[in-house]
Amino acid sequence: MLIYLRVLKESFNFAISALKNNRLRTFLSLLGVTIGIFSIIAVLAAVDSLKKDIKGSLSALDNSTIIVMRFNFGPSDIPRWKREQFPDVSYEEYQNLKKSMPDLEAISFALGIPGGASLKYRDVTSAGVDVGAVTHEYYDIEAFELEDGRFFNEPEGVSGAPVIILGHEVASNLFGELDPMGKEIRVFGRKATVIGVMKKQGQSLFGNSRDGQAFVPANFARRVFGTTKGTVFPQIVLKPEEGVDSDEFIAILEQQLRNMRGIKPGEINNFFVNQLQGFADFIDNITGQLNIIGLVISGFSLLVGGFGIANIMFVSVKERTNLIGIQKSLGAKNKFILSQFLFEAIILSVIGGLVGLFVVWLVSIIASQFTGDFEFVLSPFNIFIGTAVSAIIGLISGIIPAISASKLDPVEAIRTGM
Repeated sequence: MLIYLRVLKESFNFAISALKNNRLRTFLSLLGVTIGIFSIIAVLAAVDSLKKDIKGSLSALDNSTIIVMRFNFGPSDIPRWKREQFPDVSYEEYQNLKKSMPDLEAISFALGIPGGASLKYRDVTSAGVDVGAVTHEYYDIEAFELEDGRFFNEPEGVSGAPVIILGHEVASNLFGELDPMGKEIRVFGRKATVIGVMKKQGQSLFGNSRDGQAFVPANFARRVFGTTKGTVFPQIVLKPEEGVDSDEFIAILEQQLRNMRGIKPGEINNFFVNQLQGFADFIDNITGQLNIIGLVISGFSLLVGGFGIANIMFVSVKERTNLIGIQKSLGAKNKFILSQFLFEAIILSVIGGLVGLFVVWLVSIIASQFTGDFEFVLSPFNIFIGTAVSAIIGLISGIIPAISASKLDPVEAIRTGM
């Protein structure tokens, strides 16, 4: 064991010596490894960051949550012209499902209101606010965190009471240092009383932070917008009880809706049942494909880097032929010489890889500064991957030069090196 530690120490010294004595040659040879490791880890880190941000945006809703609407989350075999003819889900369907669906933990009716709304308090206006119109059960489905006040209750939801819950940023824009609780603002041209303020969440990659949102009762918005198709986008949000078989639950849900709409056997559904788990799987599939593409592209850089390491080692063997001969004449075994050059190749490659990791770390810091609350993740696992790949590239690149060095005849080596 001690002899291999000594070999490792000597190999490290030789590698550092190569870096010092032939800086330009070594730099150019290691550049391929550095670029390759940078490419691989940058792609892995970027995809991990993207996945984390997307799933963070979805984390407020359980993966078992189901959203019924006339739109679908992913690709569909149904032609677009036919999908555009699908009717919106209705408030009455929500009420019927609430009474008839088994194994139901919570169900809510929601309206998506496009374009954003302007909220006004006295002479201060906050424009482009994403106002969600939901029934009171939505509080039991989504993980709301309120900084102050409360969510609206069932009587307020059913009656469409003029009450509103504000996101942290919206409340700050409208009221500054004032306490917003109990204040009257105007939304959709109507008066509404502030009864709650959500905790600060921070901006996500897709700009869908709760900080810039507000919530009103669905029936309040229905009185304003009516039921004209295209004005708002109704949806029914369901959360099954824990442990319920999702496929069976969805099958019952689809049959209930088909019965309500009078859809005959053999006819396709004129609605979509979207499950967040399916959307999460779709995201995993996309990010997995991005990883593969990035790894293939990075592989070419690593191939060039591998040839660079091999070139350094062949030159190193040639320059130290005399020394190899002396070592072998003094009793050094072939595996000792082999280990010496293999360790040197690995150390050189790892140095190139560490430079690549350092560049990724710098880029991650800079990227995080320019992307606001989007966090660029450089995980310990990615660092381990970068270091391990560097070592493997060094091992593969150094094996042939190391074997050629170990097989040198000591007499010929000494004579050639003189």
